[in-house]
Amino acid sequence: MVPLVLLWSGGALAQDPVKVDAAHYKLVLENESVRVLRIDYPAGAKSQMHQHPDAMVIQLADAKVRFTMADGKSEDRDMANESAMYTPAVTHSPANIGAGPIDGLLIEFKSAAPGTAAPPASRTGMAMKVLAESPRAMAYRTTADPTFQEPAGSKHEYDQIVIALGAAQMSLSIDGKPAKTTWARGDVQFIGRGVPHEAKNTGGKPVEFVVVAIK
Repeated sequence: MVPLVLLWSGGALAQDPVKVDAAHYKLVLENESVRVLRIDYPAGAKSQMHQHPDAMVIQLADAKVRFTMADGKSEDRDMANESAMYTPAVTHSPANIGAGPIDGLLIEFKSAAPGTAAPPASRTGMAMKVLAESPRAMAYRTTADPTFQEPAGSKHEYDQIVIALGAAQMSLSIDGKPAKTTWARGDVQFIGRGVPHEAKNTGGKPVEFVVVAIK
């Protein structure tokens, strides 16, 4: 029985996209809750067959993708810039069949089952639009107004992935660490549930982010 388990584990690891297709998947961050990958497929590029757990994908460019599944069936999807989509665990091989690159971020959820924390319905000083809803998480497009701030020691009952949609001046200090103050499009930060943090819009104008609140 042990050899079979080891063989199965090795097979699963062999389908990790970072291992079998490092050209198109780069590790951005990883912790006990999530793994975040940057996806980058030039026009015409195709991946090896690989697998993902339950995940949320955030698009940073318009794309047309052909997904070939493990059973050989395929499906074409148009994926809009700055959209979000929840994907249950899957084994597939994506191919870029559009004219431009596939550019996005993939948030893989590590817990065996969805959590029970309640994502926010609203935030003071922040406009929020739901992009995707799932058993695991909610994805929002957010606009932080020039006066937006969360005081030192702020905490939430859910994990957060914060993704910049453009250049921004936003001070974010997590658990007393030095603040990130300057953001570029696609920059990512993770704020763990119950972890104290402080945030303030320091640029004097509205700034846009995608926030994924993990239950």
